[in-house]
Amino acid sequence: MLGRKIAMIILMTVSILPSAAFCATTQTSLRLLYPSFAGSWATAWIAKEAGYFSAEGLDVELIRVGGSTRMVAAMLGGSAPIIQAGASAAIAATAAGGDVVIIGATGTVSPFRLMARPEIKQPSDLKGKKAGITTFGSTSDQVLRIALKQFNLEPNKDVAILSMGAQPEAFAALQSGAVHVVALSYPLYPKAAKLGMRELVNFGQLGVEDINGTVITTRSFIAQQRDTALRFLRAFTRGMHRYRTDKEYSKKILAKYGKITDDEILEGTWQDYAPTLQKSPRPSSKGIQFLIENHFQGKKPLPKPEQFVDASLVDQLEKSGFIESVNK
Repeated sequence: MLGRKIAMIILMTVSILPSAAFCATTQTSLRLLYPSFAGSWATAWIAKEAGYFSAEGLDVELIRVGGSTRMVAAMLGGSAPIIQAGASAAIAATAAGGDVVIIGATGTVSPFRLMARPEIKQPSDLKGKKAGITTFGSTSDQVLRIALKQFNLEPNKDVAILSMGAQPEAFAALQSGAVHVVALSYPLYPKAAKLGMRELVNFGQLGVEDINGTVITTRSFIAQQRDTALRFLRAFTRGMHRYRTDKEYSKKILAKYGKITDDEILEGTWQDYAPTLQKSPRPSSKGIQFLIENHFQGKKPLPKPEQFVDASLVDQLEKSGFIESVNK
């Protein structure tokens, strides 16, 4: 009897081994582009380092490419099937006929602050001056234009707008005096403050629902590789949860990718962003609507948020109970 049981165990083990070996060798390679080392984009770093992508059968290569509009163009050119970039760049590309769609986001609170040089005592002092952005159509471009509108200043007439390529380059231009105002996220805006720059606007306190940490792909990719997109969002959701709930681990990853050694900056980055992370990566309809209203000013009727978003993947994760199970 004992010999028979041992034989059965051996048989079961042999039958399982090929399957396990198959799973271990069938990782789907995937490139993900992101725009900067800001905390807004750390969810994917955490998902990779914690092994969540690997657990979903994905071998994800993370590549930094400055500027959201540049990244959307790279995606459409075949450089990567999924990117994390500013939602406004996705909206602009879709409006221009591009096969671009938003499938996820990490939060609704804007991480940007509008920082100006010390000689700018008040918003009206910006008239005749220069503003720096990452790229035209990017989130930094969008929030700058919103701020100028509030200040009753006309972009490119009252204030020249210059493309810098990425946030670090925009910060350097502000520091050197090449531009007078820039929209920055953490950890660059506190660095600017330490250099004597003035905070003109905290976009997170405007009372407007934003969409940040946006995950963008194409409708054709979803149609052809829906399961891959779904597995990506599963791992991404676990990364969001880890980011929000495990501060010390998150700070370690932020330090690695951002090359940050100052614990005060690491702590500030986590405090500035992690508590605002959603439990589900669902893109905000209100945030999309706000961007639509600013992008299509004067157009009637306005496009609907559904033209720019495919929430079916998040719907599937929520209905399956996966989101709830991750957040227990």
